[in-house]
Amino acid sequence: MQKREIIVNDLIQKNYRYLLTEPVGRNFHPDFQPELTPRQMLELGVFGGKYMTDCRAEFPRSWFARAKLSPKLRDPAMNYFKVDASQALSQWVIKGWIHREDPRGWFQWYCRYYMGRRGPDDARQIARWKAMRRHIAQLRKNCRPGDQACRPVQRQALLHWAYDSRRM
Repeated sequence: MQKREIIVNDLIQKNYRYLLTEPVGRNFHPDFQPELTPRQMLELGVFGGKYMTDCRAEFPRSWFARAKLSPKLRDPAMNYFKVDASQALSQWVIKGWIHREDPRGWFQWYCRYYMGRRGPDDARQIARWKAMRRHIAQLRKNCRPGDQACRPVQRQALLHWAYDSRRM
C-alpha cells in the first residue's frame, strides 16, 4: 500500500499531518477487534450527535450520509439508547485522556486508526478500549440477554467504544 498524507484543518486542529500506512479497516492490532465501524457508530447514534460535526472533510462522505448528528449542542435523543452516556470534553482533558494528536479523544483516534493511521498512541488507546469490557461483564451479570432496556447508559457507553451492546 502506498502511504498517503492527510492534512487536517478544522476548528480544533490546524495543519495537523499524519500518514495512512495501512488499508482502510484492515491490519488492526490483534488485541483490537472493534465490533462496529465508525460509520456504523455514527449511524446508530453516539456522543449525543455532537461529534465530528466540523471535521467531516477528513473522512469518507459515506460515513455521514445517515449519521445522527447534532451540529449545535449534544443531544442525548440522538443516541441509540436515548440516554446521556458522555462526559464533556473538558472532563476528558482533566482526566488526561486527550492527547495533542487526537484532541477529540478516543473516537477520533479510532476513526484515524480505521482509515489506516498507526502511531505512538495506539497501545494506550487499545488498552482503554479493552478496559471497557468491564461494562460487558456488568451487562452479562445483571441483564437478560437482549434486554436493551437494562442498563441503557452502560449499553450506550459501550456503543461509544465500538462494542455492539445491542446484541448483549
